[in-house]
Amino acid sequence: MQHAEHQHLPTSFPWRTSTVVVGAIAIVELVALIAIGAAQLAPQRVHAKAAVATPTRHTVANVRHTASLPSHPLRARNRVSVLVLNGNGVQGAASTTATRLHDIGYRIGAAQNAQRHDYAQSMVMYVPGWVKEARRLAHEMGVKLVAPVDGVVPGRLKGSQVVLILGN
Repeated sequence: MQHAEHQHLPTSFPWRTSTVVVGAIAIVELVALIAIGAAQLAPQRVHAKAAVATPTRHTVANVRHTASLPSHPLRARNRVSVLVLNGNGVQGAASTTATRLHDIGYRIGAAQNAQRHDYAQSMVMYVPGWVKEARRLAHEMGVKLVAPVDGVVPGRLKGSQVVLILGN
């Protein structure tokens, strides 16, 4: 029994060295994860341009051709009917703008108040097939927002293909 009492363990176990090695491995793993995350989150535009510039047999084979919508030339202003809505609350704004549009050749469906008078900015809306004319009107009027007509009953359009809502 005395022999067991005198047996003792090494006094200097390499705890410090083990801790430094494990910490170094953890840092290397962290740096690798950050690099992988940065590569995944980087903008994909550069990769998309490279893929377009060098098509492969697989990318060309997987392309589907869909029928495009029939295109039409830009219609003359006198063929475009515009509904002008006053959405800013300034009295007479719709009629003044309608007169200006009529003077440059547009047909006016109506000039009236919008249901709301708190539009922050002016906008041009269009019915399907009239986007080119809506963009031309927006450009001529200095309006930046152009969108399809949404949520407006066709009877309220007064036969117009394009709607100009005047905002602040």
